[in-house]
Amino acid sequence: MKRIAFPLAAPLLLISGLALLAPDATRAAEPAAIPEPVKATIATLQKDALAGTRAFEHVRSLTVEVGPRLAGTPRYARAVEWGLKTLKDLGFANVHPEATTLPHWERGAESGEILSPFQQTVHLCALGGSVGTPGNGIEADVLLVPSLKDFEAVDAAQVKGKIVFFNTRMQRTRDGQGYGAAVGMRGAGPSLAAKKGAVAILIRSVGTDKNRLPHTGGTRYEEGVERIPAAALSVPDADLLEAQVAAAQKAGTPVRFRLQLGAQHLPDVEGASVVGEVVGREKPEEIVLLGCHLDSWDLGTGAIDDGAGCAIVIETARLLAQLPQKPRRTVRVVLFANEEFGLSGARAYAEAHKAELDKHILAGEADLGSGRPYSLGSHVDPATLARMDAIAKLLIPLGVERGGNESGGGADLIPLGTARVPAFALSQDASQYFDYHHTANDTLDKIDPKDLDANVAAWLTVVYAAAELPGDFGRAPEGGGRE
Repeated sequence: MKRIAFPLAAPLLLISGLALLAPDATRAAEPAAIPEPVKATIATLQKDALAGTRAFEHVRSLTVEVGPRLAGTPRYARAVEWGLKTLKDLGFANVHPEATTLPHWERGAESGEILSPFQQTVHLCALGGSVGTPGNGIEADVLLVPSLKDFEAVDAAQVKGKIVFFNTRMQRTRDGQGYGAAVGMRGAGPSLAAKKGAVAILIRSVGTDKNRLPHTGGTRYEEGVERIPAAALSVPDADLLEAQVAAAQKAGTPVRFRLQLGAQHLPDVEGASVVGEVVGREKPEEIVLLGCHLDSWDLGTGAIDDGAGCAIVIETARLLAQLPQKPRRTVRVVLFANEEFGLSGARAYAEAHKAELDKHILAGEADLGSGRPYSLGSHVDPATLARMDAIAKLLIPLGVERGGNESGGGADLIPLGTARVPAFALSQDASQYFDYHHTANDTLDKIDPKDLDANVAAWLTVVYAAAELPGDFGRAPEGGGRE
């Protein structure tokens, strides 16, 4: 997920015992101007980052030495070892794992075939968390529906015994909002179809490419509803099935499809997020949190999702640790476990740190690949917006504009919402991101090192200012921000 990834729905934790007081009446009077020494340090940090950082080396190491790292698998355990070693080798303080329980799902063999009116083998993949089919697969007629909304009007008699094909196209946008408009069928589709008697679902891949590579991603099943197999067709194969449905309708004949999925759920396993810090020189108890997620889907090597995000936050903290004088507050890096499959690492973090969440003065997550940053959003006490606006002005040389105050900062920050932890979000250009997202094409060659450096420069600006300035950002408005 992701800032634009709209992950599996996860309940916000009920975090008790925090002093969630009304904004301090004096806060609005605190000066918003950035002191000149802070400006000078930020200018140097930006210049040095744009000249070249180690960010690409971090993501190269993760993708080459670990590769795909689906939560709950042995490869994810290897990723935790990588994270601990990397942060220790880079000189971070207080490096440690934080335990959480992870689901264990395996994909297995998978195949699909249009049987009639014209036989064609198609390229598909199981949605994450899908149940498998019987050993010999499922064979049934196909019912095409353009969207979840259209499906609401379909009579159950038309659905019973069929494979429902949700055929919503994703639109390419810079801000990734096309993903949010299309991804609902992936999460809700199986249970909605099962309620009307479907035996399986297919979806058009939630992606903007034209490659014959399907996009996976998590689905979810409602309690008490039959769990049916769910798979995503590559975009060209969705076009192919759509064309066959159109031809069959003209001829008055059905489209017949065979689906085989070897997916299976195995017992949960113990895993961990990875945490390391640059300890603040004056206010070590106050924390600026930099997040990413360590897990990835299993088809590619997890380079853009979310190796790039991990590289950005690790390198940002590393460079701050190299300053002659460390920031006033602690900068904490969290490589979250299992963002893709239910936010279990994020929920465990919120529970383990509930006593100090009122000391988290700002949090952000990098989780949109390596596209260049273009906007700074936030979700902070409105009385402190002048301070965030002043930080945004320091991003102008990087081509980053000021966004609104409705950003949640990232999927792994959702469980921090009831504690009203202030958040920021450096929105990235997602124009190409969803060509590769959740596919076998999510590999290192998709990353431009200079784009990573530009992200590090922007993160250094926001994080150093937040960690160094005397004032803070209060508590975020009630209700949480958007991803």
